Parts: sequence; C-alpha cells; structure tokens
Amino acid sequence: MIKRIYYLLSVFLVYQTSWILLYAQSQDSQIVFQNYDVSVLDWKLWGYRPNYWKMDFDFEKLSGKWAEYADIDFDIPGSVQMALKNASIIEDWNIGLNSKNIEWIENRHWLITSRIPDEWIPEEGKKMLLECEGLDYKGVVLVNGKEAGRFDNAFIPYTFDITENLNDNNNTIVFAFECPPNYLGQIGYTSQIRDWKPRFNYGWDWIPRIVQTGIWNNVSLTVKDKKAASLSRIQILANADKREDKGSLSIKAEPDYRALKGKVKVELTDSDGKEVFSETILASHLSIGKIWDNIPIKRWFPNGLGNQILYDLNLILFDEKGAVCQQNAYRIGFRNLQWLPTEGASVDADHWLCSVNNQSFFLQGVNWTPIRPNFADLTQMDYRKLLTSYKKMGVNAIRIWGGGFPEKDWLYNMCDEMGILIWQDFPLSSSGLENYPPEEEKTIYEISKIVEHYVIRLEHHPSLMLWCGGNELYQKGDVAPITDSHKMIAAMKKVVTSLDPTRKFVPASPSGPSLSNNPDLYGQGISWDVHGPWNLPFTQPSNYMELVKNFWTKNDAMMHSEAGVPGAMSVEMMEKYKGEYDILPADTSNPLWRNVNWWVQWNEYIAGGNNPNNLRNYVTWSQQRQSEGLSTAVKAAKQRFPSCGGFFIWMGHDSFPCMENTSIIDFEGNPKPVVEKLAKIFNNNTYLKQHENF
Repeated sequence: MIKRIYYLLSVFLVYQTSWILLYAQSQDSQIVFQNYDVSVLDWKLWGYRPNYWKMDFDFEKLSGKWAEYADIDFDIPGSVQMALKNASIIEDWNIGLNSKNIEWIENRHWLITSRIPDEWIPEEGKKMLLECEGLDYKGVVLVNGKEAGRFDNAFIPYTFDITENLNDNNNTIVFAFECPPNYLGQIGYTSQIRDWKPRFNYGWDWIPRIVQTGIWNNVSLTVKDKKAASLSRIQILANADKREDKGSLSIKAEPDYRALKGKVKVELTDSDGKEVFSETILASHLSIGKIWDNIPIKRWFPNGLGNQILYDLNLILFDEKGAVCQQNAYRIGFRNLQWLPTEGASVDADHWLCSVNNQSFFLQGVNWTPIRPNFADLTQMDYRKLLTSYKKMGVNAIRIWGGGFPEKDWLYNMCDEMGILIWQDFPLSSSGLENYPPEEEKTIYEISKIVEHYVIRLEHHPSLMLWCGGNELYQKGDVAPITDSHKMIAAMKKVVTSLDPTRKFVPASPSGPSLSNNPDLYGQGISWDVHGPWNLPFTQPSNYMELVKNFWTKNDAMMHSEAGVPGAMSVEMMEKYKGEYDILPADTSNPLWRNVNWWVQWNEYIAGGNNPNNLRNYVTWSQQRQSEGLSTAVKAAKQRFPSCGGFFIWMGHDSFPCMENTSIIDFEGNPKPVVEKLAKIFNNNTYLKQHENF
C-alpha cells in the first residue's frame, strides 16, 4: 500500500510525456481520449511450472488448480520477487546467502492478472491501447484468454491494441512471463549476447545472481477514437547561446495522415507558469521539424556552476475539427554544451574537456548502477535520497553504466533539477572471456531500435551530455577499445547522429588507442578515456601511499570514466546482513565473503601483520586505504585540469550489501568515510573559474 501511495504521488512530479486524463472540456475544445492508470487495479500473481498454465488457467475466473503459487497480491510496477517476499514465500535475499535460495523463481512461468472495470471498456468507434513502458523480460499479453501481443525486450516500451479482444463486460487481462535466459552475467562472450535483458541481474563483481521478473515501469490503458489524429516519434531538442540568455527549441514529430490536417499548439512557460511563448502551427510542419530561435530564457548550469532553470513545454494536437487528440508535456532546460580538446592533446585525440555555457570545468562524478536488482520496486524516494547525497558531495556528473537498464524517468528529472550531467551508456557490456560486440544483422537491427528509443525518450533532458555505445567493448583479442568501424557501433552512431546531432557519441567506455590506465604508456599521448585501476596500484606495506601518489601524478589520461578503490562497509551493516554466518574470517574460505568476493583485501591485511580476530580493525584499515587512495587519485586528476577532463569513480553505491566493494555509499545509503574527503575535493572549484572559453 505504501509503495502504491508513493507511486500515485509521483504521478504529479513526472515530467516525461504524459496524457490528458478523462473526457473533459478544455478551453479550446473537447478532449477525445482517455487514460487509465492500471496500478489502481487489484493485481494477483500466479506461479506455474513452465507451460502448465496453458492447460489449466481459467481466464474468465482468473484461477487455476495446478498453480504452485496462487492469488498473491501484486503491485504494478513491481517484481515477482518482491510479491513473493511480501507474501512470506521467500526470505529477504539480501540476508546471508538467501539469494541462492530464490534462483528457482527463474524456472517458473508467472502470470500477473487482473480485471478491466466495465466502465473502462470503450464504446463503439473507439479503441483501447495497452501501453507498457517496461516489461522484464519475455512473454505474452492475454485479454480474455486471447493473445494480444508478445514482448521480449526489457529496454523498449510496448503498445498493444487490445480492442478486438474485448467483451462488452467482464474482461480479464494477464501478463504471462516465461523463463528468462539462463545466463547473461559478467563472465561469458559478448559477441554471443542475443537477449535484451539487464545483465547485472545474473551476477557481477558487486552483486550475486538475482534475476528479476516483472513489470518495471508504468502501465496504462488508453481509450481514443479509432479515427483520432496522433503524433509519434516526438523529438525535443533545446539549446542556448553560449554567452547570452537566448535559447533555441527544435521540435520534430511524425503526424499520422489525420494529424496532417490538424494543428499543434506549442506552449513554453517558466517555473512560475508565466508564458515565454505560445504558437499554433500546422501539424504537417513537424514532419520536417520546426525551430524557434532567440527565445528569452535563463540558461541551465551544472551543479556548482550556476542555477538549474527549467521550463514547461506543452504540445497540444488538434484535429481538423478542433478537437484535442493528444497532449504531451516535457520539462526542459536551455544550455550550450561543447567538447573541447584537453590541454596538450594531439590534434587527432578525442575532445574530453566539457564546456557548458562557455565555461569549461572538471567532470567529477560516479558510475551509476541500478539501485536494486529488483529495480521494478523502486520508489521516487530511493532516487532522491541517493542523488541528493551526490549533489551535496559536489558531484556534477554520473555515468549510467551499460549493464543495467534504461532507468526510471525519476533519475533524469532529478538530474535536471540538481544539475547532474548524465553520460548514458547503451545496454551493451563486456563479458570477461570475450568483449567483442555482436555482428549479425538481426542483433544490429534490434540494438538500433533500442538506441532509437533511448534517444527519442531522453534527448529533451538538459542533464544528458553524451551517448556511449557500451561498457568495455574491445576489438578482437582485447588489443584496443572498439571503434565505430565495427558494424554494430557504426549502426548505433548513425541513429544517434540522425536523431541527436547536438551530443557527443563515443563507441564505448573506455575509448581511444589504449585499454587501461597503464603507466607504461604515460607520456605518449595515447591515454584518452581509460579505465582502472580499481585497487591501489601498489600494495607494499611500507611507503605504498608515496607510490600511489607517484602513479597518479605521472598519469596523463584525458578522461577517467572508471577508477576506484575497495573499502569495507561498516561493522554494523555487516552484522545486520550476515544472517546465520560468522563474519570472520574475512576471506573466501568464508561463504559469506565468497558470495561477492572480487574486492576482498584480507590477505593484504594479514600480510601487514594485523590482528586476524579484530573485525573492526579490519574495517578501519580497509576504509582508510579507500579514503587515502581514492582521494589521492581524484585530487591528482582534478589538479591536472584542463589537461584532464574528468574522473568518474567506480562505483557510486551498492546494489547489494557487499561486505567489501569499490562503492563509496553502502547498500542503505550511508556514506563511507571516503565521501568526506571527496566532498572537500569536489567542492573546491578554484581550478574551474580560471578557464572560460571565448
């Protein structure tokens, strides 16, 4: 119930595309469409062995005798895992090794069921569309037991016309989720990836295997006239003069043949509701695009450089008779963003110095991974808590990592509000054993559609600063980062360039001639955007910090999109999440530590002659190393500005209560000691104000 209340409250704060609700009289004309939020319905969950439901489930009564799990309350959005936990069928997967005990969920088919109220059913001449913004991952939608459509991609929305499936009354709707892919985890072969589902759920160096099934984003039913006009593929791009408070706005869309006879009213208002401009144009003009220049606005600035001024943009589509057929609302900001060459870079090097409104500055941020493996269950408050912590810390950018999901609208809206720029990866990632992207035409077509959706959905956000092909994608043999000569990367770049020519596209993170932060390459000018190290580059028990300082002082990379140092979470958090296991010893002989084990430093701790029976001493030792090592790295990189354009810490926050990880904020949002040191470095902007671009 609390989750549903949070969701309903958030409806008023969502700035992404929205629809006018209910029949009403507007000041212009009658509205001819109607929208229903299905989260208010009574949803139930049913679990079957694969395919058993096809022989057993009664779609009229919404019941089944063979179901292993029956009539369980379910929230939309929501995950199967959370519904089972709330029903006390499974235990909290964050405790001890409980995550291993819920892997059976993947081996079932899950039905999410409800009834469509009779009063929602459209009258003759109207159609009903089921609009799903995020389904994870594969299955079929059935209305009154008849298939209305299939889905098999967690990264794109689906719209199903269910009109022909409807009865006059007593209508039922069922989402039937099939078994997810067996394995998409961290260790494997990137060229063999064919399933478009978040990979991190299958286990990474910071999370065990917890494979979500569910409805991760909003679902609605829209009723509209069958002959109603409509706009699709709406593209909003806002820009600004780099020196003055003047903005430009570009709008492009695809009107259907009915909309071509209509008009679109474009309204821009400030945060106080004061009109900036209002104009009604022929809808046909949007098919080639319409641009407004010299709009009197206040510019948007990143965190630490100025204010985050936002505007409300409304598009109202009228048909040829003057009836309102569609309304779309956006929150936008105007800023000028350029990428300049870093100081001393060769002429052929990528540009890694970010400039907003004619002021170059150091990108200081974190890598953003999904807040939880069951991201379907997240609330707006989950995002606000973390992003507020990052803003206060002085973060001005995040990188949304390529092994996750397209993220909730809340994240992008809040980054607009807080001045946090976004580096957006597309959903491709390395696989350890082989990191070469797929090459087959079908897969390239599928990723192109995903890229298209990402760009059209997100390009109006002022916080969005660049697009990236994916995480750690390498040429064959891992000899260098992938380039846009690869067929898949070239296809992605083509879509981005066509739809959003205002933003930078990079083939992958890292990019350029070199794979990693390698001291053997310093001084050659070939360390462009690099990854690593994720640990202290030197581990000698004596004078190691002098060696660490020397490493980072000599570094000549233009951008660090990943680097970090591990640090243990607090003793109190370990006690809370250890379950039945002893915390010590803190090494891989202990199954509690072996569960997520990449960053355990116990052997180094023991080698230094430290007490193996003192947990608190180990945590203090680990957190101190993280504080010293990471603050040294970030400070050295920032002091090299404008030769170095930025530093993104790997990683920001824990998605699982790891005993030890490279995160700087733990599973419950508590900062590790390193955050205090980083905040002092991030909030010291004495380097920035000296570098204006004229």
